[in-house]
Amino acid sequence: MPETNLVRQQLQQTGKYMMEYGLAWGNSGNISARTTDDRYLITASGTFLGELDDADLIECDLAGNAYATEGRKASKETPMHRAIYESRPEIGAVLHASPFYSTLVASSKLEIPTNWFVETMYYLEKVERVPYYHPGSEALGEGVREKAKLANVLLLDNHGVLVYDTSIREARMALQTLEMACKMLITSQSAGITMSGLPTATEREFLEQAAYKPRRNWSIS
Repeated sequence: MPETNLVRQQLQQTGKYMMEYGLAWGNSGNISARTTDDRYLITASGTFLGELDDADLIECDLAGNAYATEGRKASKETPMHRAIYESRPEIGAVLHASPFYSTLVASSKLEIPTNWFVETMYYLEKVERVPYYHPGSEALGEGVREKAKLANVLLLDNHGVLVYDTSIREARMALQTLEMACKMLITSQSAGITMSGLPTATEREFLEQAAYKPRRNWSIS
């Protein structure tokens, strides 16, 4: 695992990146990254992702304990993050946000095509939906837990998105790919443009043989 100070710096950089590229806004969104097998850093409640300082990142463990909080509280969305780390030991980072186009799709019945281009085939191979539960609730955490092993991208109905991956960098790339794909989806429909996706066989061949990156193992038990 990366050492804690490095993880802290990477989360600060990621928060700024998300704000600069329209992947988060206001004080919405929360991000976290694992520091040891059973501990992770998560943004504090009410933080602005674009200007995170050390006190804005709270260390928590999988038992629900928080450390050195300095009067701050971990994000109320901690149950979602903890559910991912408990269910997927290989996951190193979790990003929760409400990007404009991705949240439009999360608030609709639209399906996100995975066969449009290389990055969608890889990063969006598996996308699942979680029914609406109130933000921060244990019910939402359990809803995420039910889908955690099925995908690396979750659309939270009428709420936003949850993206998680082996590292902060990979999670950030997946989040940006998701937002770009959703923007293309909405824009093409508004413009009356029919998108032409690749055949299923071609998509499968890319994932299994193109050596873009090792294909993800979705059969984690």
